[in-house]
Amino acid sequence: MLTFIGRMATRRRGGVLVGALVLVLVGAVWGTGVFGTVTGEAGFDDPDSESVRAVDIVEEAIGRTAVDVVALYHSDDLTVDDAEYEAAMTGVADDLDASGQVVAVRSYYSTGADAFVSADRAGTYVAIQLEGDDVGARSDAYDAVSELLEVPGLSLQLGGQVPMGQEINGQIQSDITRAELMAMPILLVLMVLVFRSVVAALLPLAVGALCIMGSFAVLRVMTMGTDVSVFAINLVTMLGLGLAIDYALFIVSRFREELPTSATPAEAVMRTMRTAGRTVAFSGLTLGVSLLSLLFFPQTFLRSMGMGGVATVLFALVGALVVLPALLALIGRRVDAWPVPLPRRLRAGDGRGWYRIAHAVMRRPVAVTIGIVGVLVALGLPFLRVDWGMADARALPEGTEARQVAEALEADFPANPADAITAAVTLPDPVDSAAGGAALDDYMSALTAVPGVETIAPVGAADQTVALSIQYAPAPQSADGLDLLAELRSVQPPDGVEALFAGGPAGLADLLDSVSERLPWMGLFVGVVSVVLLFLAFGSLVLPLKSIAMNLLSLSASFGAIVLIFQDGHLSGPLGFTPTGLVDATMPVLMIAIAFGLAMDYEVFLVSRIREQWDRTGDHVESIATGVQKTAKIITAAALLLVIVVGAFATSGVTFIKMVGVGLVVAIIVDATIVRALLVPATMRLLGTRCWWAPGPLRRWWDRHGLREYDAAEPPDTVTVAAGEVADTTRV
Repeated sequence: MLTFIGRMATRRRGGVLVGALVLVLVGAVWGTGVFGTVTGEAGFDDPDSESVRAVDIVEEAIGRTAVDVVALYHSDDLTVDDAEYEAAMTGVADDLDASGQVVAVRSYYSTGADAFVSADRAGTYVAIQLEGDDVGARSDAYDAVSELLEVPGLSLQLGGQVPMGQEINGQIQSDITRAELMAMPILLVLMVLVFRSVVAALLPLAVGALCIMGSFAVLRVMTMGTDVSVFAINLVTMLGLGLAIDYALFIVSRFREELPTSATPAEAVMRTMRTAGRTVAFSGLTLGVSLLSLLFFPQTFLRSMGMGGVATVLFALVGALVVLPALLALIGRRVDAWPVPLPRRLRAGDGRGWYRIAHAVMRRPVAVTIGIVGVLVALGLPFLRVDWGMADARALPEGTEARQVAEALEADFPANPADAITAAVTLPDPVDSAAGGAALDDYMSALTAVPGVETIAPVGAADQTVALSIQYAPAPQSADGLDLLAELRSVQPPDGVEALFAGGPAGLADLLDSVSERLPWMGLFVGVVSVVLLFLAFGSLVLPLKSIAMNLLSLSASFGAIVLIFQDGHLSGPLGFTPTGLVDATMPVLMIAIAFGLAMDYEVFLVSRIREQWDRTGDHVESIATGVQKTAKIITAAALLLVIVVGAFATSGVTFIKMVGVGLVVAIIVDATIVRALLVPATMRLLGTRCWWAPGPLRRWWDRHGLREYDAAEPPDTVTVAAGEVADTTRV
């Protein structure tokens, strides 16, 4: 199949390249409009959770009660008790009501509630509910009324869900621009150092442009039929550039290796597709399956990441296996044009150092294995004390307005309306009847008795449904807050009364339940499919299990680093974020999907070469050393380039994106160095030839159909092995 694709790409290279250019232009002109169509809401809610059902009940019976905008005012001269202050706030409310863009406006002057007044009585806020059935419509309504909120003589800051969503969207756009501006020059310099040719160095960037722009177009199409989280744009950009560089590096390196012994560039392309092309196809398939597992989760955030990630992988494969072969056939031997002479000390070596390291490791496999496993387990131990949370306003940079409003509400006001718990109460009788009122009073009295509850007040009622707003003492995302929610949910309502809870800690509690319920299924899916795919690649049932175990060790080290950095606050200054003492509960899910798939990328590349040597020589130890020698330079270069890409996104102003970026950087470094260079040779030496074990029927099947780095009928050229050395066959 890959040979056919390569042949068609080389023969019809003009059409392929024109089609790729058209796709890039469509993505650049139309696809980038996705920034205006994605949802700014985080999308962490499970549609089947109690908190979402509670909101649905209230909205169906009463209407929306959520606060979309919080307009925070402060005066240096007046207090809320002054007539001028009251007149100004009343005028704002009248203007908002007349605009036709708001559903409700609540303030100190309309409710008399001291919750709207700051401790020094110089500040107050207006809670605004906007018109609109979805986030986009409410965002438009906010834009239409934002100027009406200005009051001469009073300072104004705007927060709440809608302004925060807009700030997150703008922050992500600026993050992507900054990341690309940071990464591109460094990537180009490093690729010139790796390839020692400007033309060869530009090829991965061309594939990256195709991948990113094509993925933007797919995301734009997706927004027409479903909600897509704004955070998916970060993943698409980061993965698109990183995968394009990884895959193009493998393809271009092998093409340059095959070119001197091929009669024509087209023949070199064919041989490249049969070898490195197969590895790239398999690596992409493995990563795509890993990202596909995110669809096990109902949250818009995770599903968006899964769909966007799969689209990105597909475009990376199209770029590497269709467009890049067409480019290579067109460029041919000019792939080495515009050579860049480098001092000898900067040139890549012949891999003999890696060969010696592999042999040194295999002479002491038990000590190396125990030592490295011990280190990785120790690095992962902090993860045992993780405290889970959800992204809030503190995920934004300190200077952003929405975050300042949230912090002011927490510090200066009796209660933050965004933190209130809402109880959707369904009564057996109408609320305005004697029986319904009595049942409601009894239930409110029982809720008030729960330790930590401060106030309970109805905020809306219709027929037999009442919405209660509950203010409480603990922090919403603290362990005490979760315990309080559990106590509220355990209160037995009077006969005929039903109650569901949302808001405050309810979202976090339901998210943790949803993730813990589906995470085992995700792990089972990824594990089973990985075993099947790795068997197709290696013809072994032992190596897939070993690979999964080592990937989990790499992930544990990354998770431990996340706890130390983002929960405990180490390096918060240099990394530029505010530690909250919590780790986002969706982080391990996303990290498993991305990091596990990326780790398989290097695993396939390394072990496929080892398998190639084993098939040819039957020398287990020498095959391992030779495989390490042939791939170490390329894996190291690919990992370094990927770290630059991911590291640039770790500078994001959104703490959650920064968390994922830092976690991936740690996972990539650990996997490409400690695991691939040391732990793989050591464990394969310990296992011996049992590495290649499979039941007889499966082995015979694989001998006929398995994925190799070469065709069985056309084995690779023999490499002469001198005493203690291996001839270099990899030109990078």
